[in-house]
Amino acid sequence: MLVKEYKTTFLSELSPLYDEMEIESFFYIILESFHNKKRIDLALYPEMEMDALQLLRWQSTLAELKKEKPLQYIVGETEFYGLPFLVNENTLIPRPETEELVELIIKSYNLQPTTYNPKILDIGTGSGCIAISLAKNITNSQVFAIDVSEKALTTAKKNAEINEVTINFIQADILKVDDLENLSNSNSKLPSQYDVIVSNPPYVRNLEKSEIKPNVLEYEPHLALFVDDSDALLFYRKIAELAKKNLKENGKLYFEINQYLGKETVELLENLGFNDVVLKKDIYGNDRIIQCTRYDIRGTN
Repeated sequence: MLVKEYKTTFLSELSPLYDEMEIESFFYIILESFHNKKRIDLALYPEMEMDALQLLRWQSTLAELKKEKPLQYIVGETEFYGLPFLVNENTLIPRPETEELVELIIKSYNLQPTTYNPKILDIGTGSGCIAISLAKNITNSQVFAIDVSEKALTTAKKNAEINEVTINFIQADILKVDDLENLSNSNSKLPSQYDVIVSNPPYVRNLEKSEIKPNVLEYEPHLALFVDDSDALLFYRKIAELAKKNLKENGKLYFEINQYLGKETVELLENLGFNDVVLKKDIYGNDRIIQCTRYDIRGTN
């Protein structure tokens, strides 16, 4: 069967669920994943064929897309900040808003002298997309990453290998950590002080589940998504308290946040004594990123 002919079927079958632009995007992502061909290849070679096994694979993928399973999970990979990442049901699918968070940090720390060797900690690393992107793009950085899920860390370690960076991964429940200095992995003890702590923790309240699309709600890991309505800032408070102990003076704390809780998160950080608390909007105009600074010398608060 000709690939271009199957494209018509593909578009028709998915049109009740997705808009045309999204279906087109799906089609060309699968074309590259399954056939190692790009859009231009199909334009140049319209007589490109698929055999019976390839057709079966396309049909299976189409059936999963009809169930609203994320395409990234179907093909097992995605791209984040220009880098390839494996993803699966144990990891969140990286999003454009998180790329903005990474971009903010990279721009800030690439202005530093080349002799600067920042120590960076990513809390709740998931697929490792934040930690790996920072390690890849911030010269001379030492990057550490924590996650509660052993399965997520297995994926993150593979992603570090794929992208040829060294990350120190640690399995830990951050809510049970009293001081980051006490953490260690199989190779060494972690640093007591960091230049940067960054986190995209669980922040979606259960009351917001009605806003979540089925492809997220039914397939992405709830452990990494949801937080109890009664204490929606649980992770932010805990991580900020640790940052008060474990950030260097003038060190930076960065968060991706719940768009509905920007004011509350800013107040939390200010009440804990952080300075220069800045709330930034994402590309969609939602409150999404917070950065702040720890000026006080350790032990004075």
